[in-house]
Amino acid sequence: MRRFIGVIGGRKATPELLQEAEAVGRLIAEREAVLICGGLEGVMEAASRGARSRGGLTVGILPQDNRSFANPYVEIPIVTGMGVGRNVIIVKTSDALIAIGGEYGTLSEIAFALQLGKPVIGIKTWKIQGVIDAKDADDAVKKAFQSIGTELA
Repeated sequence: MRRFIGVIGGRKATPELLQEAEAVGRLIAEREAVLICGGLEGVMEAASRGARSRGGLTVGILPQDNRSFANPYVEIPIVTGMGVGRNVIIVKTSDALIAIGGEYGTLSEIAFALQLGKPVIGIKTWKIQGVIDAKDADDAVKKAFQSIGTELA
């Protein structure tokens, strides 16, 4: 069964964080996992672009009730009409999550993930007990797969 890796982060991000997000997406796709995200712009779009560039499957869990809000790299847009409530769906669907930067929406996803026992790997994100720090995309993806027992140390 394919693994589902969530990529969470803000709609607004620095160019450096967007590069990391795109690299994370590429690496997830290269490992034949499904990329789950919020489906909008910023970190979500960059990660989706990276995954699609390697033929990966991208799923966007949208806060709106219309698929047209999805970024152009989301292959499967899931409309919820739930606003930020969709963050729970992103977390529940993911086997592990990689947080890249982010603001309060990302913080809520991290909190849900930790409450549900899902591993969270962070690249320049909230410093919270339970979040596994990663120095870059390679390190984050490696740690995400290790945390779910699908890759050796």
